Amino acid sequence: MKRITLDLPDSLGLTEFDVKMTLACQLYHQAKLSSGQAAGLVGISKRAFLETMGNYGYSVFSESLDDLRKDVVNA
Repeated sequence: MKRITLDLPDSLGLTEFDVKMTLACQLYHQAKLSSGQAAGLVGISKRAFLETMGNYGYSVFSESLDDLRKDVVNA
C-alpha cells in the first residue's frame, strides 16, 4: 500500500475526507476500485460511499447497461 502526503492551500477549504472521497470517486468511476475498495479508502461503509458520491459530482450509475447489471449483481 502506498501513502501519499499532500500540502494543499487552506484557501481550498478541503478536508482530508473531501480529498479522500474525491480520489475514491474518481478511481471508482474509472473502474480501478470497486465500491467496497473505494469505501475502504475513505474509511466509510460501502453504503455511505454510494450515498455520498453525488455530493462530489459522481453518479452511482455506470455509463453502460452492462456495468450497471454487474453492480446490481455484486451489491
